[in-house]
Parts: sequence; C-alpha cells; structure tokens
Amino acid sequence: MTKETTQNSELPYEKFLRLGPGALTEAELLAIILRTGAKNCPALTLAQKVLSLAGGKGQGLNSIHHLSLEELMGLPGIGEVKAVKVKCLGELAMRMARERAAARLCFNNPATVAEYYMENLRHQEKEMILLLLLDNKLNLIEEYMISVGTVRASLLSSREVFIEALKCRASFLMLLHNHPSGDPAPSKQDILITQKIKEAGELMDIPLMDHIVIGDGRYISFKEKALL
Repeated sequence: MTKETTQNSELPYEKFLRLGPGALTEAELLAIILRTGAKNCPALTLAQKVLSLAGGKGQGLNSIHHLSLEELMGLPGIGEVKAVKVKCLGELAMRMARERAAARLCFNNPATVAEYYMENLRHQEKEMILLLLLDNKLNLIEEYMISVGTVRASLLSSREVFIEALKCRASFLMLLHNHPSGDPAPSKQDILITQKIKEAGELMDIPLMDHIVIGDGRYISFKEKALL
C-alpha cells in the first residue's frame, strides 16, 4: 500500500492529528464528534448520512439546527446521546456566529443588526417578531418577542408594541421578523403593518427606526429600501 493510499484511507481522528482541523471535511469533523458508527456503517459514513438528512432542509452543516432529535434518532447508529451531541453542535455554531456578530452590532446599521440576529431567526420554522427597544443613544434597553405566528404569518399588534415601548421609556424602536420560506421579500401585510406602526410612532414621538425581514442568509431592511 502506497503512502498516498494510506493517507486517503486514514480515519478522521488520525487525519486531524496529522493535518489539523482545517484539513477535514464537514463529514470528517462530524465523525469525530460522533466517535462511533453502527454495524457496517463507520462513523464517517454515519456523519455523511446526517449531513445528507440536514441537506434536505437547507445547506448541510448549517441546517443541522432544523433536525429534531426524533429525525436524528431515526438513523441507524444514532441514539439519544449522539442526537443530543449533534443538536448541541448546531447550537454552539449558532452562538459562536452571534458572538462574532455582536462585536460589529450597531443599531443604526441594518446590515450589522441582520447579521447579529440572522442565526437565531433563520432556523425558525414559524414567523417570529422581535421588538427592539432603544434609548436616545441607540443602546438596546430590551428585546421583546412580541409575536410567534404560524409557518405563513405572524400576528402583530401595534397596541402591544407601544405598551412595551412606553413601559421601558424607549426613545426608538425597531422590528425584526423572519420568513421561514427563506425569502426576505416583505409581504403586502408586512408593508401595511409597518406603515401603521411608523405613523403611530411619529404621533407618540417614539420613531420606528427600521423593520428588518430575515431570510435564509439574506435580509431586507425597510430603511435601506426606502420603505419607511
């Protein structure tokens, strides 16, 4: 057996020790987390099956978040312990991405706000609306989940928005919500309710700074699109 053949057939753990994590594929990295496979299914093959299952819901490793424990445990060789490990891996990836984005977060810059909330909202299977309440220096006072809707629509009450804004003595407010379809294009309903809240905010001297719609790796800012 040649040296090249030996290197091509080495196990992910040994490859990690020889070349470091940057040389490993997503499947090889996941195989190290799983540690073992099943009968006639080594850890690497099992990892490839997990990524294939996740790939049906998005883009490979980034879509692990969408997999339930039950779906993972449906794969031969994955019990509760391994399923929990995989889910924890997805959660760690999301938190690390959010921590990196936090360093650049500026509420006057829609791109940084979208980046910060992207990993939290893009994986949700229902529409969720976040109300961000800001002080007069654009510092976050409170983040409030104001609505959780169905897979197609959210319920947003302008009355509830301003009850929370007044309670926190907010100077500005911002809305974010996700589209589970992955397409951040605002609907007619999104535009109408945003306009309604904008007008109410002007009357109450609590301006709506922006409404950002989060898709899958994409976003649309009402401010940037001159929809406010």
